[in-house]
Amino acid sequence: MKGRDAKSYDCAAGCPVEATLDLIDGKWKAVILYHLLGDTIRFSELGRRLSRISQRMLTRQLRELETADLIHREIYPEVPPRVEYSLTARGRSLEPVIRSLWSWGNAYLEERRAAPRALNGASASAQRAG
Repeated sequence: MKGRDAKSYDCAAGCPVEATLDLIDGKWKAVILYHLLGDTIRFSELGRRLSRISQRMLTRQLRELETADLIHREIYPEVPPRVEYSLTARGRSLEPVIRSLWSWGNAYLEERRAAPRALNGASASAQRAG
């Protein structure tokens, strides 16, 4: 598999967006980064927080984030072994992006929650008028 730095971009107007998305693409990477914003987290705790992710997928996503130098993996030589994950400086630099994604997603979900009520009210008004 090619390293992330080996990919070339055409440097069109959207090139920086493409490069960023290449690093955090997928269903879980941005969510993992979000959880790591607050603190160092053990593998098992990440698994609990992301209850719908399989252990295999979590391992894969963590390895890709580590390869991209967005997270750091610390292995402690204990029995059983303890593995902790934290953000690197490069990963920490994504904090405004991750927080913006959270804010936008929160507003979107609020809008969706309100939409059925608005639609139901519009339907009832249309039925009364008709």
